[in-house]
Amino acid sequence: MLLKNHLIEVFKQASLENNFLLKENVVLKWVHRFGIDSLNDLLIHSSLQKENQREEENQEHISLIDEVHEENQEQIKLELSKTFENIEKTKMESNGLGTASSNEISIKNKNSNKINQFTETPKLPLPYIKNLRKWINNDKKAS
Repeated sequence: MLLKNHLIEVFKQASLENNFLLKENVVLKWVHRFGIDSLNDLLIHSSLQKENQREEENQEHISLIDEVHEENQEQIKLELSKTFENIEKTKMESNGLGTASSNEISIKNKNSNKINQFTETPKLPLPYIKNLRKWINNDKKAS
């Protein structure tokens, strides 16, 4: 590896770690070896590498976000399908309960009609008021 490339890599690493002493040391070596006029090359290369690295990180973040988004969409689809299944089940159960409850009501009505038939006693005709005393007296004699 060439000295320039090595110093550029070390400067880049020091920039990432925020190590100001190492950056200063690299700059001093660069200026001593290549001159102060070429210092822009170090800064330009390091800034370009930083930008490239940022772009790579951004691409990684974007790809991670896309993956998470796709997973979330799949989860949402699964949850929606589950809720639709639950809704359909409840509809089916409510329809079944509705027919069952209507059957129960009709059975209760039939049973109550039968009970009413048994509990209803035939009403005796009442005589006219004139003959009421005679009718009551005759009824007492019979018992």
